[in-house]
Amino acid sequence: MGVMGFWTIALALVVNVCMVCDGGTTSLFLREVEKAVDMPLDSDVFAVPSGYNAPQQEFSFLLLFESMSVHITQGDLVGKAVIVSWVTEDEPGSSKVRYWSENSNHKKIAEGKLVTYRFFNYSSGFIHHTTIRNLEYNTKYYYEVGLGNTTRQFWFVTPPEVGPDVPYTFGLIGDLGQTFDSNKTLSHYELNPRKGQTVLFVGDLSYADNYPNHDNVRWDTWGRFTERSVAYQPWIWTAGNHEIDLVPEIGETIPFKPYTHRYHVPYKASQSTAPYWYSVKRASAHIIVLASYSAYGKYTPQYQWLDQELLKVNRTETPWLIVLMHSPWYNSYNYHYMEGESMRVMFEPWFVKHKVDVVFAGHVHAYERTERVSNIAYNIVNRHCTPVKDQSAPVYITIGDGGNIEGLAKNMTEPQPKYSAYREASFGHSIFEIKNRTHAHYSWYRNQDGEAVEADSVWFFNRYWHPVDDSTSHVLH
Repeated sequence: MGVMGFWTIALALVVNVCMVCDGGTTSLFLREVEKAVDMPLDSDVFAVPSGYNAPQQEFSFLLLFESMSVHITQGDLVGKAVIVSWVTEDEPGSSKVRYWSENSNHKKIAEGKLVTYRFFNYSSGFIHHTTIRNLEYNTKYYYEVGLGNTTRQFWFVTPPEVGPDVPYTFGLIGDLGQTFDSNKTLSHYELNPRKGQTVLFVGDLSYADNYPNHDNVRWDTWGRFTERSVAYQPWIWTAGNHEIDLVPEIGETIPFKPYTHRYHVPYKASQSTAPYWYSVKRASAHIIVLASYSAYGKYTPQYQWLDQELLKVNRTETPWLIVLMHSPWYNSYNYHYMEGESMRVMFEPWFVKHKVDVVFAGHVHAYERTERVSNIAYNIVNRHCTPVKDQSAPVYITIGDGGNIEGLAKNMTEPQPKYSAYREASFGHSIFEIKNRTHAHYSWYRNQDGEAVEADSVWFFNRYWHPVDDSTSHVLH
């Protein structure tokens, strides 16, 4: 083959993979068009742990599906505590957790509490929440739940002490659900050679509300499905629209009831007044979780909290400022288009002022990464209402591509907006790997590729310590 023939084929391959326009890259990667289908209730990922009253998602095909799997999240502001949650089915049992460090034979006990709830004709199992406190940094701990009946053992590793040059790797997953595609996403994340240490989850967990009467059995099965990851590393939770579960026509008038009973977060540690917005510090990152579906107008609790929280961020201690939310502010798909606009108008000037590094969102069931842009000049009379490149602004990443039952968002706005750097309608997950105070490597992985294949990647330069233009540093797709 001649040189000209080689380059002709190479060019054809590039054109087949992506389309470059004024706004960036729209991937032309083709995947099989199949409906996302929830895994059947007898799938092995929902398998029942053996033993009487085992902490589990136990179910019977003839009776009720009950109980919740084991999961953990950060339990304080700085990473020295862990909230352990699980459900027992047959009886309340003990809310105690036995734990010990890898290099110690001295076993300790943490006391917890339990809650239950009813949702229409569903009764939950006994949901336990126990906080293990005063842990050592960067230490592997084993823990046991189900004491006195069937004991189950797990482990986790605490983060390094908070500091400016502490490397740490976060996984990013959103809108997961419990389909066969969801299982591929979680497996792909678990096998990723970059080895995420904590998942930043941007909302929409079980999709139980897609079933008649918001069948809470599907909350149980989702907990069992994700246990293989979330029992061993913390997932930092964000509430999405599928967690609202507000159904007044069947008498369910309390929003977020299943979610708040099952998933506790350390919101009081950051002086939040509700579990839907809060912050944690982990390694060299200050992570702020916002609530797209709680009031955020001026004088509301969330508004006042965020105003004060941003003032507390110390970039000499935690250089990387990360924000999680569910509804994206910058979205070039025709799904949920501009749903986040009112929140953007309220908070975007603060994000630019405080030099937020990156904002992760879900909601749109596809993938998109923006340039660093802002749209904060508008004041009603000046007509300045177009997003512009702004090196003090964050990059906005939509990662609502976990694989849920509602399927992919494939309909994009055309032409691709200038703020959009890369977009693709595929399921997948992301990795955000902090190297030091100045550099972090970000990568997105589509489910169809090998575990190490980066479908999109970019080097982030920290907005406080190294605020140079990083918009052109992404790898060719």
